[in-house]
Amino acid sequence: MARDRKPSRSRRARIAAASVAALAIGGTALAEVPVSAAGRPKGHDVSSHQKNVNWSKAKSKGATFVYVKATESHTYRNPYYGQQYHGARNAGLVRGAYHFALPHKSSGRTQAAYFVRNGGGWRADGWTLPPALDIEYNPYGKRKCYGLSKARMVGWIKSFSDEVKRQTGRRPVIYTNYNWWKRCTGNSSAFASNHALWLARYGSTAGALPKGWTFWTFWQYDNGGSLPGDQNLFNGSLSQLKKFAKGWGALDHPLRQGTDGT
Repeated sequence: MARDRKPSRSRRARIAAASVAALAIGGTALAEVPVSAAGRPKGHDVSSHQKNVNWSKAKSKGATFVYVKATESHTYRNPYYGQQYHGARNAGLVRGAYHFALPHKSSGRTQAAYFVRNGGGWRADGWTLPPALDIEYNPYGKRKCYGLSKARMVGWIKSFSDEVKRQTGRRPVIYTNYNWWKRCTGNSSAFASNHALWLARYGSTAGALPKGWTFWTFWQYDNGGSLPGDQNLFNGSLSQLKKFAKGWGALDHPLRQGTDGT
């Protein structure tokens, strides 16, 4: 997921090297939709790196939904959030907001409250995706799990989720990748029953899922392509995407019941 603040030059070099190694293990990142997921609604996610997005162009290239970065930690708000979030809606895209977590900076409750105050809300209008929590490797330092134990990390995520649910009425979508989740939460299954999964894996298939989840709702499969920002897919039809936006929970998705639905 895109971050708005850049790490040091040496840190960027290490991240780049790690990314190359990960791709060599996990599969080559693709600029086009993976064959295994063709036909599913295409979308993307953006942050301040994309600045003022040409939304009509994005829609003409097939975008049906987008997640827009709203906040990071409890002090940062994306300065392009208004143009990106409202511009996407005006162009006819289903859109939602996401928060980039820095669990070592403040509590989950504090960051959730900041997120909701600064764009992380939700409305049952069929055009607003649930708020999303982006939780992954620490991009700013060596402590990949932010210095938290597995139990404390699970507690942090629960605190964030509970506050989002209290203020918006929806549980947040959880964006993560399998390796981080296993390393930093102990592969916890505590959230699978009532949180939709937004899986990050660059390759031709989605690969392993964190424990408890039996399917992904969103899949980020590449960090570059025809749409601005990262490339994503929704695991269902366009009508299901709009139902999910309007109020479907993680348990309501037809894939949970072993069917593909329409």
